[in-house]
Amino acid sequence: MPVSADAPRPIVDARGLWKRYGALTVLHGVDLSVAERELVFIIGPSGSGKSTLLRCLNRLEEPDDGSIHVDGIELLSPKTDINAARRRIGMVFQSFNLYPHMTARQNVMLALRKVLGKSRDEADSIAAAALHRVGLGERMDHHPAQLSGGQQQRVAIARAIALEPRVMLFDEPTSALDPELVGGVLNVMRELRESGMTMVVVSHEMAFARAAADRVVFMADGQKLEEGPPAQIFGDPQHERTRAFIRQIDRH
Repeated sequence: MPVSADAPRPIVDARGLWKRYGALTVLHGVDLSVAERELVFIIGPSGSGKSTLLRCLNRLEEPDDGSIHVDGIELLSPKTDINAARRRIGMVFQSFNLYPHMTARQNVMLALRKVLGKSRDEADSIAAAALHRVGLGERMDHHPAQLSGGQQQRVAIARAIALEPRVMLFDEPTSALDPELVGGVLNVMRELRESGMTMVVVSHEMAFARAAADRVVFMADGQKLEEGPPAQIFGDPQHERTRAFIRQIDRH
């Protein structure tokens, strides 16, 4: 789709991404662009390359070919300070990756002090605000073992948003959670979306995708086969692979 000359520059612009592991090609020249304040949901069967694409966007995986610009920074340039660039890109994983010996507040403060060089008092204040924002103000001095899986994931989200990223990447953020804990995490993601955070989400939470996404991207076999608004992708998909996938999830 051509972009008009006066259209705003996308905050994420990935072009022609290829990723191979030996003889296995996981991404086949994938393009993805995300506008500021947009929520893009990436769906598709297991093994379709969704998480690999997401991890390429902050160079946790190194693409074999292609280009990635995030907030105007050419991520794959040898001149780019990747650690500085990553401060603009928050990432929330399936696993929470919290330090068990630290409280929720200390887990959030650590990145603020190590990455941004904040003073203890300033880090403490920002961490408390981030934890309040995800609904954990009452539990910020609890250790991870004292929190449910959903609460631990919300601490991980607080840790990411405390750094004030320009875009947030979510890689299956609810898949490790018991079903009754999923809602709290999705509510936080909904609040982030309403506050204007740019988000790229890989998830099986299709009801959330239908309700919250601006655009849905369907991937299969390492290729982007179709994209469009949720009403089109879920209600009137054009590609046969998309139709088969939607039929399958509608049966469950």
